Parts: sequence; structure tokens; C-alpha cells
Amino acid sequence: MNKLYPDAAAALAGIVKDGQTIAVGGFGLCGIPEALIAALRDSGVTGLTAISNNAGVDGFGLGQLLNTRQIRKMIASYVGENKEFERQYLAGELELEFTPQGTLAEKLRSGGAGIPAFFTKTGVGTIVAEGKEIRVFDGERYVMERSLVSDVSLVKAWKADPVGNLVYRKTSRNFNPNVAMAGKITIAEVEELVALGEIDPDAVHTPGIFVHRIVVNKHPEKRIEQRTVRAQ
Repeated sequence: MNKLYPDAAAALAGIVKDGQTIAVGGFGLCGIPEALIAALRDSGVTGLTAISNNAGVDGFGLGQLLNTRQIRKMIASYVGENKEFERQYLAGELELEFTPQGTLAEKLRSGGAGIPAFFTKTGVGTIVAEGKEIRVFDGERYVMERSLVSDVSLVKAWKADPVGNLVYRKTSRNFNPNVAMAGKITIAEVEELVALGEIDPDAVHTPGIFVHRIVVNKHPEKRIEQRTVRAQ
């Protein structure tokens, strides 16, 4: 099975549709699948539910899809860097499901592992727990969280081999492994494609069984979210 596609648009072709749930890796602008997000924007699909730690920034990352009104709902843990997100949410134009960061990671991991729900103490007694089942274990209250499974997952990795084994680079790993697991179909954007067997099995972060399509982007922009410099 050939998993390699010539570009991001081709990798999304026949996969993305209106109204889907799309999970996207990254933390801030670190480790985001830049080319795949841009191709998703250009595909014109609408009514999306986007699962991601955050919504990018104005005009970049998932912020591009907010500008084009392609996202109907965000499931995220942090949205503080995006003014357009704030405007749409406060205006009632965008649905938001806030999820604590660790809970979001576990919801994705559990979804990929076939676990439909789990209990956590995080959020008990707050608006996060409203409408959810609460159960007591060993005298402590826990809230039940449903796991997340996406129709399509978009992830960014450093290296891949032809069967889709992925290696992430340093902090750009972040949410990507969990997002990759949670996708019914997972598309990986990578900087380098290496020969089969070149990646040490112990170095594989995401096994190829979770990856369905690969696209190479050798020169991603890798914007810095907040550039700070020292005064001379």
C-alpha cells in the first residue's frame, strides 16, 4: 500500500468532507501540520468540528480556518492567542468546548486505544463537569469524560518511513502522537522521508499502523508564536 502523496492537497483529496470532526496536532505553533492546514483551508470544506490544543493565531495555523468560517466548533484547552477566535466566540458565531489540557490529551489517547470513557478528578466542581456523570471512588469525586475519535487526524512529524512509522522532533511531539492515534484516517506531514528500516524500532514514536497517508514538506515555515529579543 502506497502511503506517500505528492502534496498536501492530494493527501486530503477524497478524505475531507463538510461537517467532519478533524483533530490537529501541535501546541501553539509548535509541531503543527502547516501544509495540511493550508490545504484543508483551500479545500473549502465547512461545518468542521476541530479538536486541537489551541486554535493557532490570527491568520496562521487553524486561525486560517477561523478566518474563512470553516470551523463550526472548537474542542480545545487554550485559545488566548487568537483575537478572531475571541470575537467569534463572544459573538455567538463559534461553539466552544473547553477541555483541560491533560484531559484533552487523555481523551485523544483513549479514543485511539478503543476506550470509550474514563474518570478524572480534573474539573470536578467546575463548569467543566456540568452535565457529566460524577462518581465516587475511595471517597473522592471523579467526573466521567468521553473519549475523542476524529474522522480525520492531521499530524506533523520530523521523519517517516514509507509505511508511516513516525519520529517527532523534541517539543514538537506534544499532542501529535495522541492525535495520530485518535484518527479514523490519519495524515502525516513530515520533513524527511527515510528508507524502510532506517528508523530504529525503539525510536518510533507513532507506529505506521496509525498512519494512512504521508506528505513531505521539507521546508515548513515554523513561525514563532511570540518573538522576543533582548535589548542591545
